[in-house]
Amino acid sequence: MRPFKPTSVFISSLEGGQEESPLKYSVFPLPQIISIQRHRADNLGFMAENGTLVTEFILLGFQVQAELQMGLFFVFLVLYLITMVGNLGMIVLIQSDSRLQTPMYFFLSHLSFLDICYSSVIVPQLLEILDTDKMVITFERCATQFFFFTLCASAECFLLAVMAYDRYVAVCNPLLYATAMTPQTRLGLVAGAYAGGMFNSVVRTGCTFSISFCKSNQVDFFFCDLPPLMKLACSETWLREQVIYFLAFSVITTSVSVILISYLFIIRAILKIHAIGGKAKTFSTCASHMTAVTLFFGTLIFIYLKGNMGKSLEKDKIVSVFYTVLIPMLNPMIYSLRNKEVKEALKKALDRMRVSK
Repeated sequence: MRPFKPTSVFISSLEGGQEESPLKYSVFPLPQIISIQRHRADNLGFMAENGTLVTEFILLGFQVQAELQMGLFFVFLVLYLITMVGNLGMIVLIQSDSRLQTPMYFFLSHLSFLDICYSSVIVPQLLEILDTDKMVITFERCATQFFFFTLCASAECFLLAVMAYDRYVAVCNPLLYATAMTPQTRLGLVAGAYAGGMFNSVVRTGCTFSISFCKSNQVDFFFCDLPPLMKLACSETWLREQVIYFLAFSVITTSVSVILISYLFIIRAILKIHAIGGKAKTFSTCASHMTAVTLFFGTLIFIYLKGNMGKSLEKDKIVSVFYTVLIPMLNPMIYSLRNKEVKEALKKALDRMRVSK
């Protein structure tokens, strides 16, 4: 067998913007390559702590044992694939079945679309961190991820409020439902949800990434989120934080207020129904939405509106996994398992597939 010969491997400069320089080492010991990458990351963090402005971030992820990390990789990979299949399947099902061409399912298809985007902004990067132990991410990529994450989360808040209003009109004014929820109205409501999400995302991202980060560049999280980034700030952040928290408070409270008011009227309408079967049928049309709302807003309120935001990042990681990974996966199940029309449409689609074979 021929002996291994030393070779040249190009490793990017720590300073950024400089040309890459060759580093000579023997190629056969793979741990050397890994240790060089870790040494590079540690040096970057050291430079940041000594006052150099941060141009890259190191996402540390969960910092667990290697065996557990590999197990988490496969768990999150499976959850992500289920999320993609479930939400894409829901969109295709709604578009292909004429019985689902109603305002409620129109809004549900957009919820599935947001869940796909929402999950895809976070989970592939999470898988990369679990695969490589830690991940170096550029300042620009971190800001981009933060922007799209905020856009999807804010738009989903407003969309859930729109869906509650849709249920209010359907239950409390059934005779006017068709005229109230015209195709133009539906498009306008969805466009408003996206526009509100876009506005919040632009302002929130601008406020966050106009801050100077120089304490460190090691982000103790698995994506670029507000609480861990604020820990790295070395410039005055009070005014920006007030703007960010005000926007978060406004988005959540506005959406929750619309949902609560809508359901108060819905509950009042249900109580006026004398037939027990009629009450159960009417309530079942809203149960799936109420479940999704409780899961989504409960976790957001815990993360962003609690008094000790960012003080316990380990707890924040667990809760963030819940609303960035689990909820997008659960939503198609919540809306399909409790919905007779969706189950019938799915059965019909499966029957067509069997016949075509």
